[in-house]
Amino acid sequence: MPYLFENDEHAALRAQVERFAAAEIAPHADAWEEAEEFPLDLYRRAAAAGVLGVGYPEAYGGGGGDLSHVVAASESMVLAGRSVGTTVGLGSHGIALPPILRAGTEEQKLRWVPRVLRGEWVSALAITEPGGGSDVANLQTRAVRDGDELVINGSKTFITSGARADLVTVAVRTGGPGHGGVSLLVVEKGTPGFTVGRKLKKMGWWASDTAELHFEDCRVPMGNVLGEVDQGFVTIMQNFATERVFLAAQCVAIATLAYQESVAYARERMAFGKALSGFQVTRHKLADMATRIAAARALTGEVVSRVLAGDMAAAGLAAMAKNTATDMCSAVCDAAVQIHGGYGYMRGYLVERLYRDARLYPIGGGTREIMNEIISKLEGY
Repeated sequence: MPYLFENDEHAALRAQVERFAAAEIAPHADAWEEAEEFPLDLYRRAAAAGVLGVGYPEAYGGGGGDLSHVVAASESMVLAGRSVGTTVGLGSHGIALPPILRAGTEEQKLRWVPRVLRGEWVSALAITEPGGGSDVANLQTRAVRDGDELVINGSKTFITSGARADLVTVAVRTGGPGHGGVSLLVVEKGTPGFTVGRKLKKMGWWASDTAELHFEDCRVPMGNVLGEVDQGFVTIMQNFATERVFLAAQCVAIATLAYQESVAYARERMAFGKALSGFQVTRHKLADMATRIAAARALTGEVVSRVLAGDMAAAGLAAMAKNTATDMCSAVCDAAVQIHGGYGYMRGYLVERLYRDARLYPIGGGTREIMNEIISKLEGY
């Protein structure tokens, strides 16, 4: 099946990422899923292989490139690494660093970004709260100014890489109610009053740690605030729009992997004297899977192209792409389990794991319902 981007530059990048993922992730994918973590040293190895820095400016230790390169790298990581949880955990800087690059000062960028891209520090984004979910404008974690410091009190949950993050980009309320009182700031590991709570048990993405974070009279300097105080909401929304493109692209990759596993199984598995692929019902199921993947890939690719062209309407299209790709991924992974029969329900078979991993995508990065609300507003009804 084709990739999202097909030119020579993207092909070279995919080959680079595939070599790393095939050698460093795929052989350990099952073991790391069962252990519910992967070695911290993997960040340094990914950095040395040029994987962590894809899409980031060279001035801060990145490898250059744009959104299309990040999407191509993520797609290849899933396909060659065969572990969604590891890919997501290794790539948590993809949502933690952009707010720093967008809103941070030069000093802040040089202070934090290179260390993450060298694999020395793990970074995480902390927005979601126990009582808030997708309602970002109503977040309750509060930061009150005290001289040259902000004192933070509150909790965050469902934080990817939260258990071992050295740097957390945190959304807090510094002003009144609504989106106008939201700020973004950075909290470093070891800051007094900042603690990691439970490491959460999940349906899927097992290799990616997900945690609760707590702030109790946690003091950070005003110099850790990203951009203007009370002006963080726009940066958060910009970050979400890009994240939704990443999630759509990951869904295309996950579904492609499930499809490839299903084609191979259907050719090998014998039933009633012939291979499963010899039955029309199986061939048609595979054809439907391939068609759904192609449609989601096309829409996701269009969104990336429009974002790169500066199209302001791309945020609505990103929401459409996320919903289309997540629906497709869930359907394709379900079909993959069905084709595998009883084996598809067994731990140790990749499609069983992909089926569980896929279920997060209609929730993470903004629920399917929130996406429809965004689309509704932008379409004017």
